[in-house]
Amino acid sequence: MPLFVRFSYSADNPYAVQADFFDGLAVLASWQFDRQMLAEGVRRPVGEGDVTFRPHRGTGGAEIRIGLRSHGDGREGHAVLCADVGALKAFLDRSYAVVGDGEEFLDLDRLLEEFLAR
Repeated sequence: MPLFVRFSYSADNPYAVQADFFDGLAVLASWQFDRQMLAEGVRRPVGEGDVTFRPHRGTGGAEIRIGLRSHGDGREGHAVLCADVGALKAFLDRSYAVVGDGEEFLDLDRLLEEFLAR
């Protein structure tokens, strides 16, 4: 079943990639992935537990298989999604233009201030 996914990246959360999965206009699920793990998953199998990434040669060419497992609301679910490696690499290249690999920095003082303000 084809799904649309929107990957987004922000320097405000430099270690994470946000993935929103859509069915038409409705967001079915949102996940955050570790950016480094996603980048490694393009080349080799990584992850265990709730999130896994595995390179795969599909009928349309190189792809990455994203395994997701959910345990929320007393229900368990599992999905395997396929994404084009070329598109994913282009997204990662754009994310590294925002914050370079190894240049990630998390301002813990600002994060603590935001948390305490709530």
